[in-house]
Amino acid sequence: MAQILSNQWILKRRPHWDRLSSLLAQSDLSGLGQLSRAELREMALLYRQVAADLSVLRQDSTARTYAAHVNQLLARAHHIIYSGRKTNLLTLFRFLRDEYPAIFQRQIGYVAASVMISVAWGLLGAAVTNARPEFMRHFVGPAMIDTMERHQMWTQSIVSVAPMATSAIMTNNLSVSFVTFAGGIVFGLGTFFILLENGMMLGVIAAACHQYGMSIALWSFVAPHGSLELPSILIAGAAGFRLGHAMLFPGALRWKESVARGGIEATRLVSGIIPLLVIAGCLEGFFSPSQAPVWLKFTVGGLLFSLLLLWLFRPVKAAPAQA
Repeated sequence: MAQILSNQWILKRRPHWDRLSSLLAQSDLSGLGQLSRAELREMALLYRQVAADLSVLRQDSTARTYAAHVNQLLARAHHIIYSGRKTNLLTLFRFLRDEYPAIFQRQIGYVAASVMISVAWGLLGAAVTNARPEFMRHFVGPAMIDTMERHQMWTQSIVSVAPMATSAIMTNNLSVSFVTFAGGIVFGLGTFFILLENGMMLGVIAAACHQYGMSIALWSFVAPHGSLELPSILIAGAAGFRLGHAMLFPGALRWKESVARGGIEATRLVSGIIPLLVIAGCLEGFFSPSQAPVWLKFTVGGLLFSLLLLWLFRPVKAAPAQA
């Protein structure tokens, strides 16, 4: 793209950037409460003006340095301006409705990496299990194999203790997801190995159930809650990769700044899966192991997954990345 910005335009806009930077530094030094009402209004106004400047800068490939600087200012200002807002159900709803799809779409490359790794290792696990059935014993315990030999689902015991099981399931799903995310702190390697293990496990179990003629039983159990749970784990993996990338490739930023920026973006990405995991836990505890018709379970799973895609990929306005 050709250069479209003049030095005069940059010189005219730069004092606004410097003023916003000064207010942010003042807030960092003495706290937001020490700013006057006029300064707070000025910060909010500058935030909107500088956001418009960023849109212009991004159209000029020769202004990348300025764009990175302005984007970083906006990220700091966004955190200060919106951190003071009282959190309630309405603000949470607005975040999920308006902001989260944009956050997800900005990190789509990391999501794709998470999906490809999980699918690749899942297919490998299924292929090895089909070729050498004894391989499943490295992943599937004797009790589970015993139930499959009797053509029974190992999940039937959940129904009788559904309330307690649901709580344990939610806790476990949240733990798995956040451990997957936290694995990014070791340069993304922890996230990679957790996704590898989860993908391999699912592939092995799928192949084992197929060998025992239980594929319908397995997937009708997985479909209702898995339509939300599995994407949540993949998104947590994407967040881990975002953090790992920030640690490995700081680019023009200082390493500390790169990690801070990546950490905030990754945290915002993983925060959106919490309600998904709560819903998935309820379904896994009460509905998935129930005697509901198979067609109904697949219908619920398909409907939930479709709604999830519509939410995540809904058209959104461009917004500055968080740092």
